Amino acid sequence: MKASEILSHVDHTLLSPTAAWDEMRRLADEALRYHTASVCVPPAYVARLRKTYGQELTICTVIGFPLGYDTTASKCLSACEAVKDGADELDAVMNRADMKNGDLTKITEEISTLKKIAGDRILKIIVEACDLTAEEKIAACRAVTEGGADFIKTSTGFGKSGATHEDVDLFRTHIGPNVRIKAAGGIRTVEDMEAYLAQGCDRIRASAAVRLLAERADAERNEK
Repeated sequence: MKASEILSHVDHTLLSPTAAWDEMRRLADEALRYHTASVCVPPAYVARLRKTYGQELTICTVIGFPLGYDTTASKCLSACEAVKDGADELDAVMNRADMKNGDLTKITEEISTLKKIAGDRILKIIVEACDLTAEEKIAACRAVTEGGADFIKTSTGFGKSGATHEDVDLFRTHIGPNVRIKAAGGIRTVEDMEAYLAQGCDRIRASAAVRLLAERADAERNEK
């Protein structure tokens, strides 16, 4: 698989709570140079990145991150603010406490409400699969599908473990036809990225993707 093809599926991500503006600029410049799917950044940087880069940059941000136990009202306020600031994509964390309580209706309604706010922007729901049983993962697939989200995402990258191929297979079996998969967390090599894409993931979060693939991508560009 060409480096450029892999990178086109990568959400180039920096969500460190201490990330400074210079780091955000570098992230955005790399995303534009290597044509990643988006940059995924903290909500506080969305407006500044949009003002700096205009519509040239696809900006993703996170909602209820990383724990997901914010109230629906709080998540909706954050989503509205992100949309106003210029976000193109929202990665929202599912409330796992609601899942443990068996309240699938509440989860589905929250996703539906967030999708109404997102409109034609992409909404990804992070289910933090490492915290769920197999039955809960299947229920999460149903909630994401019925709530109208565009993606189910395996992990925040802040949990006790990240993406697994077993979870991706389970998601593929139980999500609806309009839901895509994002694998995130623990994807550290080019081989990992290729394997998840070959398995059917449409997006991946691999913080080292640009660093690992930049030289190959530059060589491909020079061959044209």
